Amino acid sequence: MQQAHGVGYSVYNRDLNVRMQVEDSRQKDYEKGHRIIQELNRRLHN
Repeated sequence: MQQAHGVGYSVYNRDLNVRMQVEDSRQKDYEKGHRIIQELNRRLHN
């Protein structure tokens, strides 16, 4: 958590705003990874 998002678990659990920022960042990372996989699959199948 500290390396990936710059915040420790205690702060994450205590501060709702921090938690929302971390979860937003996680969602964006997930979506970016998903787009990369889709692009790789598209290139492999064309």
